[in-house]
Amino acid sequence: MKYQLALILFVVFFSSCKERSKEVNSDVKEMPEVQVVNKATNYPEALNKVFDAHGGLQNWRSKKTLEFDIPKPDARERHIVDLYSRKDKIVLPNVTLGYDGENVWLLDEDKNYKGNAELYHNLMFYFFTMPYVFADDNINYKKAEDLEFEGKSYPGVHISYNDGVGASSKDEYYLHYDPETYQMAWLGYTFTYGSDEPSDDVRWIRYDNWMPVSNVVLPKSITWYAYEGREIKAPKRTVSFENVTVGEMAKPDGFFEKPEKAEIVKGKG
Repeated sequence: MKYQLALILFVVFFSSCKERSKEVNSDVKEMPEVQVVNKATNYPEALNKVFDAHGGLQNWRSKKTLEFDIPKPDARERHIVDLYSRKDKIVLPNVTLGYDGENVWLLDEDKNYKGNAELYHNLMFYFFTMPYVFADDNINYKKAEDLEFEGKSYPGVHISYNDGVGASSKDEYYLHYDPETYQMAWLGYTFTYGSDEPSDDVRWIRYDNWMPVSNVVLPKSITWYAYEGREIKAPKRTVSFENVTVGEMAKPDGFFEKPEKAEIVKGKG
């Protein structure tokens, strides 16, 4: 099926993973060179302002269930995620995959699925829920070099993870924001899935199409760009998100459990 080919292309390009404002120009200068925080502590001032520009962490953390569609040329993916446990489910034509809190599972009785379920089950969730996923535990922050694009400078925060966190703890991320609005503008990321070595090949996604959903601000679409180092070239591909809901009710018990006929793809450990 065509959507399976598109999914394979996704795997090549993407990686799984992993409040109040002060004076505008003071945050980046005052950010510690390296800072390790978790949910219970304060975040770098610049990052707090970015969270605020997207609805605020307190508001985001009042939500329990996220759902969205990703349209494809001949199919539509429905993604459902529990925002507390990070259990998830993706419904495709004739295929369902998900994570039940312990195992990644795949229901594919016709054996048509050609993608990497272990990688893909939560991949688009992380890209879609920027910048909020950068409030997770076990993250290190430091100032990033400004990103220049079309004559405008975008300040940034460099994000890395502690060893052993997620499927690719060597991945690094660069959140760059508009200095006037503090909305997220760019995401740079490295892809190290399946390798123990870090990478210096930073790929770039533009975040410039936002929409309000249940008092939070989420992307309506994101666009990957061609690049040479930190020089960003022309747009390459856009992924859209539709039928988005962010609710304060959790799904019923068992919603994310492995179906009887599904196969375990990868255990939690």
